[in-house]
Amino acid sequence: MVRLGQAPCMGRRANPARAGRQQRYRRPTSAVECLATSSSSRSPLSATGYQVIARKWRPQTFGDVVGQDHVVRTLRNAISRGRIAHAYLLVGPRGTGKTSIARIFAKALNCTGGPKADFDPADPAVVAIAEGSHLDVIEIDGASNNSVEQVRDLRENSRYVPAQGKYKIYIIDEVHMLSTAAFNALLKTLEEPPSHVKFVFATTEVQKVLPTILSRCQRFDLKPIPSDLIAGRLKAIAEDEKVKADAAALACIARLADGGMRDAQSILDQMIAFCGGEIAEADVLDVYGLVSDAKIAELAGAVAAGDHRRIVSIADECDSAGRDLVRLLTDLQALVRSALLEAIAQGGSSTRLGGAPMTTEQLTRLLDGLREGEGSVKLGLAEKINFEVTLLKAVEASRARAIDSLIKELASIASEAGAPAAGEKKKD
Repeated sequence: MVRLGQAPCMGRRANPARAGRQQRYRRPTSAVECLATSSSSRSPLSATGYQVIARKWRPQTFGDVVGQDHVVRTLRNAISRGRIAHAYLLVGPRGTGKTSIARIFAKALNCTGGPKADFDPADPAVVAIAEGSHLDVIEIDGASNNSVEQVRDLRENSRYVPAQGKYKIYIIDEVHMLSTAAFNALLKTLEEPPSHVKFVFATTEVQKVLPTILSRCQRFDLKPIPSDLIAGRLKAIAEDEKVKADAAALACIARLADGGMRDAQSILDQMIAFCGGEIAEADVLDVYGLVSDAKIAELAGAVAAGDHRRIVSIADECDSAGRDLVRLLTDLQALVRSALLEAIAQGGSSTRLGGAPMTTEQLTRLLDGLREGEGSVKLGLAEKINFEVTLLKAVEASRARAIDSLIKELASIASEAGAPAAGEKKKD
C-alpha cells in the first residue's frame, strides 16, 4: 500500500500526453505520487526488528476484525453480490478498526482473482498491500494532504487505469482534516468517479465532514468494542506471546482502553515490558492508577447507604495509594448507570449498589450529582477535596425528594383518606 504525506518531495505535474509511459514505468509525476514513492520504501519493522503488538496483531482479513460484525457483514455481502459502491465512509472512535477495515477491503478488491471476501493472505497482491508496496492502493493522510492542489493531483492521477490490480483505491484517513476548498474540489470526482476508482474515507469527527461529501458515500458507524471481546483478544495475544496474564488483569486493561482495541494492545505491550512473563491485576492497577472492581463496588455501597465516614475513608485510601480519582469517578458513574438501567428494567428499584433497594428517581439524582462534579474533579486545584465533596453532594441529592413527586404523593394520601370519610357521612 502506498502511503502519502510522510516525506517532503518535489515532482513535476502529470502530463496526459505521457500517460502511457508513466503507466508502464510509474515514475513520480506529482508531489502526491512522489510522497508515496518515498514512503513506500520504508521497512515495516523497526531498526531492531521488533514489531509492537498493535502492528503485529493488526487484522489482516475480515475474520480477524473484532466487534464490528455489522460492518464486516455488509462489506462481505457487497463483494459477494457485486454491489461495490464507489465511496465508503468509516466513522468511529480511535482504535476501533477504521483503517484496518479499509485496508482489508482494499485487499478483497485487488487480490488475485478478486474481488472476493475470502482472499488468501499469502496472495502476492495481498502481501503487497499489507507491506505498503501495492501501486494501486494509495493511502493518504488527510491532516497533511489537505490543500486544493493535492486534491487536484489526486483527481488528475485517478484518471489513469490501475497498474497492478483491478481497482485504484484511495484510502483517506482523518478525512475531516481536509479544507472546505479541498472537499469542494473532490466533489465531482467523488460523485462520478472512473469505474476503476474506489474511495474509502475514515474519520473520528464526522460532524466536520461536509454534508455534500456524506451524501455521496455509504456510511458505516464503528462502535466501541465491548470489554469482554477486548479481553478475549488480549488473552489470545498473551498466550501467543508466551505471557501469563490473569483474567482480572486483562479485564482491567480492557476497561482502561475505553472500547479501543489498539489502546488495549498498546497497554498490554507496556505491561509486558514492565512485568516480564507474568502480569497480575495489581501490576495494572499500580502502573495506571486504577481502582479494583471490588473497591469500586465498596465505594458504591457506601454511597448508596449514605455512609459519609466510609466514603471519606475510601477516598483517602485511594488517594494515598496514588489512584486516579478522575478515573474512579468515571467508573463509579458507570456502575451507578448500570444500576439505573436495572431499576428501569425491573420496574422501579435496584439493589446492584448493595444495601437497601434504590428507586429510579434516587439513582437518577445520584448519577446526576456525580456527573455535575466531574468538571471540578478534573480541573480543580484540590482533586481529592473536590472528589469527596462530589460524592457527599451526590449522596444528599439521591436522598432528596422532588417537590412535584412529593405533592403527588400527598394528594394521593389525601384522596385515599377522604374517600372513606365521605362514605361514612353519606351513610349517616
